[in-house]
Amino acid sequence: MRKTLTSPVEALTGSIRVLIAEDNQYLRKLIRNLLVNVGIKKIDEVGDGLAGFEAIKNLEPDIVIVDWELPLLSGSELVRIVRTPGMLARRSVPIIMFGASAERWRIAEAKRLGVDAYLTMPISAKTLHDRIVSILVKAGTSVAPGGDRDQDPNKLFMI
Repeated sequence: MRKTLTSPVEALTGSIRVLIAEDNQYLRKLIRNLLVNVGIKKIDEVGDGLAGFEAIKNLEPDIVIVDWELPLLSGSELVRIVRTPGMLARRSVPIIMFGASAERWRIAEAKRLGVDAYLTMPISAKTLHDRIVSILVKAGTSVAPGGDRDQDPNKLFMI
């Protein structure tokens, strides 16, 4: 049998830590399964925006996947707090936001807040993987997970 070689991006994808902030347990499980199917093994989950902020602060994930609609602290409020100078040691953590609709105002607001990618439901494993890889490539594959990535979100925003 031949051993398959993995690219640096594939190797990095397998070593990153992803946080899912979604209040619907079924959707959390679905997103977790999508992540596992593309090789991501370190996955944490929270069910509301307040727990999301605490998890970002304490776990320092490499990428955050957040629902627009969250209890206690909405997805947009969570992103606003994370991107506020002085709130976190690493406010540039890449954020992928998703929602049920692709209304222009919502996409514009997500971009303005500093979201790296906005996806609409349903999300495919390929689309999610492509967005994660794009974010990692833009951050520089030589950057170790957990490192500081001061990146321009306007260059990474995708729909």
